[in-house]
Amino acid sequence: MSAGREFNLLVTTPRNMEMAAINEIEAALRELGDSDPEAWPSTVRGVIFVKTGLSRPEVIEGLRKMARERPFNLVNVKRVIPVDEVVETGIGRIVEAARGLVDRIGEGETFRVTVEKRHTQLHSMDIIKAVAEVFERKVNLKNPDKIVLVEVVGPVTAVSVVSPREILSVEKEMEAGG
Repeated sequence: MSAGREFNLLVTTPRNMEMAAINEIEAALRELGDSDPEAWPSTVRGVIFVKTGLSRPEVIEGLRKMARERPFNLVNVKRVIPVDEVVETGIGRIVEAARGLVDRIGEGETFRVTVEKRHTQLHSMDIIKAVAEVFERKVNLKNPDKIVLVEVVGPVTAVSVVSPREILSVEKEMEAGG
């Protein structure tokens, strides 16, 4: 159940560079072994949605290596964020999606909720409080084992449970690789 097309990656790019970023990410995913990746602009400038058949580790580690060794392949790709669930924007639906991801945070693990919102009237704190209540785990704002990431992009919201390492900042990798 999702709003619009299914996607499993959210990619940020400089505004008005969406088409260039789409070409770069599709080419990079093909090179990593996805025969038919799809990327398209979201309703918000600077954000594109991507559907890939590759696993999360294949995508994140593959793109991390590419950013370090051949950064010119990803000039317009800023961040790559794995997506677990896509729902229509609304606190009830976001909480429902989060409920389905509870088992992604182990009993001894800590977490924090991070909200990035664009083109919405929802308040970050309302989303954070509602989502945090779903997870009966210890909160660690500074150094969590997992991040419950809520990316509101106008009418759709991507919800993910990721380890901090699974959010790929291409710029940071370029600096590390250079």
